[in-house]
Amino acid sequence: MESKSAASFLHEKKWLLIYTRPKWEKKVDQLLKQQGIESYCPLRTVQNQWADRKKLVSLPVFNSYVFVRVTPREECEVLYTLGVIKFVYYMGKPAVIRDHIIEQIKINLTLYQNVEVVNLQSINIGDRVKIKQGVFINQSGQVIQIMGKKILMVFDQIDCALVTCIPFGHVVLNNIKNENEITSGNV
Repeated sequence: MESKSAASFLHEKKWLLIYTRPKWEKKVDQLLKQQGIESYCPLRTVQNQWADRKKLVSLPVFNSYVFVRVTPREECEVLYTLGVIKFVYYMGKPAVIRDHIIEQIKINLTLYQNVEVVNLQSINIGDRVKIKQGVFINQSGQVIQIMGKKILMVFDQIDCALVTCIPFGHVVLNNIKNENEITSGNV
């Protein structure tokens, strides 16, 4: 009886999460599928604008993560795939993602095309940020308030204090001390 349960364990497929090289999510997904391994890289479509054109591109919802549905035997094949760094672990074992969570992600991406994952812990009040898109692109300032997925910031590179509300996805952390603070010894 034990050998039957052990055999079924070796053939039981579970969703696991793998960590990939940066910007390799779609390539890893493709390589895994070519090997016959079930994988899922959730994508969202965004419009990128360059100086001369606009283009719709598919970007991963989760940077550097891909889901795989594998048996314990297939786990080694996943690790040997180009671009895969490691499995994500929880309590010393590969983190198992429940089937309904994967289905919920798929449903939400179908229903809501503007889904974006924002790490709210990366920006704090007092941080210096730089705007990476929108009307105030390349302007820097200081975060004075966090309101859900938006921040209230003060621009200090213009002659007056201009306060505006910017979505989290439009800024990058820029906590480099300015030259005046370094030379005056106020580090």
